[in-house]
Amino acid sequence: MWGGRTGAFLRPSGWWPTGVLGRRLLNCNAASLAGSSSPRCWNCGGPGGPPRGDRFFCPQCRALQPPDPTRDYFSLMGCNRSFRVDTVKLQHRYQQLQRLVHPDFFSQRSQNEKDFSEKHSTLVNEAYKTLLAPLSRGLYLVS
Repeated sequence: MWGGRTGAFLRPSGWWPTGVLGRRLLNCNAASLAGSSSPRCWNCGGPGGPPRGDRFFCPQCRALQPPDPTRDYFSLMGCNRSFRVDTVKLQHRYQQLQRLVHPDFFSQRSQNEKDFSEKHSTLVNEAYKTLLAPLSRGLYLVS
């Protein structure tokens, strides 16, 4: 990697975590902070992607977007809404998402992105823990 920093790539205005460049960017609902019904980027005002899109970053300015706290854990983790879950696939998705949104990768970014990163990471952790354990998965399904 460049500059002796592993797990990240240099970009013009800072570092991207490994997994961001050269891959489809993942995202929860990219609604703006103003609460607009159409998804707009909080940073550049550009389109944040489709409401049910799977991008965490704005396609124009690549700013991390706010998470959708109402998003279903199964869709977030790429699983079918069923009691039977492939735990290996679940673990891989968890690791993939954490490589994109973990707060360690946003220490040099804006305060908004730091906050969004913490919220995304918390949501991913909750979804993973809930879907990993059969009892909590079953309770989540019936709730």
